[in-house]
Amino acid sequence: MTGNSVDRVTAGFTEARRVADALLFEGYVLYPYRASARKNQLRWQFGVLVPPAWQDAGGEHTSQRTECLLEPRRADRLLVELRFLQVRRRSVERLSPDGESWTEVAELDLPDRVLVPWDEGEEERVELDVPLGRLAGEGHTLRFELPGGVEHEPVHDGAAGVVGRLVRHSRPLAGEIRLVTEPLPGPYGALRLTATVHNVSAWTPGPKEAGNRESALPHSLIGAHLLLGLPGGRFLSMADPPEWAGPAARTCRNEHTWPVLACGEGRDEVMLSSPIILDDHPEVAAESPGPLYDSTEIDEILSLRTAALTEREKREARGTDARAAEVIDLVDGMPAEVMERLHGAIRGLREVTGEVTGEVTGGWAGRTTAGDVPGAAWSSDGARPSSDDAGIDLTVVPPSMAPPSAGLRLPTGPGLPWWDPAQDSASAPGRGTVTIDGHVLRAGSRVLLQPGLRRSDAQDIFLAGRTATVEAVLEDFDGETHIGVTVDGDPGTDVRREQGRFLYFRPDEVDPVPESVRAPARDVEGGV
Repeated sequence: MTGNSVDRVTAGFTEARRVADALLFEGYVLYPYRASARKNQLRWQFGVLVPPAWQDAGGEHTSQRTECLLEPRRADRLLVELRFLQVRRRSVERLSPDGESWTEVAELDLPDRVLVPWDEGEEERVELDVPLGRLAGEGHTLRFELPGGVEHEPVHDGAAGVVGRLVRHSRPLAGEIRLVTEPLPGPYGALRLTATVHNVSAWTPGPKEAGNRESALPHSLIGAHLLLGLPGGRFLSMADPPEWAGPAARTCRNEHTWPVLACGEGRDEVMLSSPIILDDHPEVAAESPGPLYDSTEIDEILSLRTAALTEREKREARGTDARAAEVIDLVDGMPAEVMERLHGAIRGLREVTGEVTGEVTGGWAGRTTAGDVPGAAWSSDGARPSSDDAGIDLTVVPPSMAPPSAGLRLPTGPGLPWWDPAQDSASAPGRGTVTIDGHVLRAGSRVLLQPGLRRSDAQDIFLAGRTATVEAVLEDFDGETHIGVTVDGDPGTDVRREQGRFLYFRPDEVDPVPESVRAPARDVEGGV
């Protein structure tokens, strides 16, 4: 391990924290950013590790487990950083006119803000630097403790001086991080790393606290996630491991978290294990002006709606939390050119050419990558359009299709020509077929879902082993085949069919089910 490799991991941690912050504070305070809003009555949904005494009562988890693969190479140490929020329960008190006593109040109305009771989140970090050799066998366990306490912050009202105070209560927390490695068979010298985080706080709910989640939260680790660094070595992707590591990657057991390679493409010395499922090399969009804490909304719409809040609502948001105040100030001061960037961005455009691979007939699906422009392949006279005004070649050819018929009309002139599915009979879903293991699949065929081979989407893995009905066989502009299905037993099948919102799999992710095997009845009460 060299100084340069350590510096590279340290810089990687700094870069990864940008993404990790978006995870740590996701849902921290939701639009309209006021404590009184119904959306902010139930908080802390991701990565909550509760005390052991609450796990059975509340149905939440007391630990998370990360398993991943690594190649030490020149590395002799593992750097670990556990990050989470500790709840600080805030109350508001008013100073009596004689200045001698304090009275707890529901709100304190000030000219610039309205202060109200609120649960704040204080970021905490637990850092480890452990020799790799110490992780073999029984491994290494670190216990950490955070003390509770009470803090008072005076509240000033201009010339009137102190008019109240904020009182913040935090409760003691205790946890453990356990790290263990075991060698993988074979000549590569790779290791399987297991990292578990446990909340071991001794708190138990009293008679009045039983069944009350709000009582357990101050004793919980909120938004817990890990950063792992290997100076001089590399981590292996869990979604796309090398062929030799595939069997070992498939046996890794991750519970309540999912590890991905952090930092930019080509970087593999830092891994982020997150309670929110991500792809490898996640990044914050360059267009993002700052954290908005609410991924249930589109940034542009969220910013416009926040700007439209009344002054009273903005004052309450500023008094709810310092981070909510930053959002209000960010939106109020957002330049028009920054707001325009939120409308969307084209990451790249490319020409698609080549022959179709595989035996596919029928229609083709919409675009599959940012920049593929549906219907930009042919104009009404059979010519390929382009956008010379924009200086970009927008030529996109569906490889397996002849030019559309003369009845298909596309807009002409400057701008982006667009595909009209209503005029394109070839695009009608359900007309395609694909042959798998000698079986011809079409709409109505039944299949067994086997997405684990690709491991490209952790969400798909949840469906491994389920049977499904084919709704459409489609081909995209790249010539790739996609099989749209509805999962057998899904009570939302009718809605999916009405809206055309199917789940899509590649041909190598499904196995044909013989027609003699009947589909199970729908579970109209319990869901899939």
